[in-house]
Amino acid sequence: MARKSNAETAANPGRLKQIALTYKMTRKADPKVGLIVAGVGIVTFGVFLAIGFLIDHPVYLGILGFLVAFLAMAIVFGRRAERAAFGQMEGQPGAAAAVLDNVGRGWTTTPAVAMNRSQDIVHRAVGKAGVVLIAEGNPNRVKSLLAAEKKKLARIMPDVPVHDFIVGTGEGEVPLKKVRTTLLKLPRVLAGPQITEVNDKLRAMGDLMSNMPIPKGPIPGRARGGQRPPRG
Repeated sequence: MARKSNAETAANPGRLKQIALTYKMTRKADPKVGLIVAGVGIVTFGVFLAIGFLIDHPVYLGILGFLVAFLAMAIVFGRRAERAAFGQMEGQPGAAAAVLDNVGRGWTTTPAVAMNRSQDIVHRAVGKAGVVLIAEGNPNRVKSLLAAEKKKLARIMPDVPVHDFIVGTGEGEVPLKKVRTTLLKLPRVLAGPQITEVNDKLRAMGDLMSNMPIPKGPIPGRARGGQRPPRG
């Protein structure tokens, strides 16, 4: 019991520190977050307390109002913190990968399965909806990456549905904050064993590409694009 109490005591400062850090980060993007959250709490508590006086039970309704007010403040703060976090990540390379890491159970995500020199990236997620390719970068450039990746998947698993979309704010694109909900809304067509089989194939394909033999030593002259000029 003493060890458990000490562990909880050590964990609480860490949680409070994390909440304080989240509040500071949110306040930079949303300066009014403190006033709004406090206002929600005060109004909620005041409504319950007023009802308590009307029905002659101010103590009971006051306690209930305090609990509901705390819950309402937590919900409002969580939503505004999430909105601020997405606003800070918007447009940064790799932002979609951070969202995919928190998409939830049942999904296996692999960041940066394809990339070009301009930092256009394609991520991959595998779940009950099949394979989903999530691209971020310039829409005109990233389409070629998506096409190449879809062609590769069609060769090794032609019967598995492949979805794709581009993260962005333009027409036909999916905003960063809607990436998770877009994945979860896709129709579910694969069962658990099928998802495992798809992941195994993709893992084997990745291992095969990474274990391809690479010639060592200097490259012969003809392999560099032509014969060497004769001497003399």
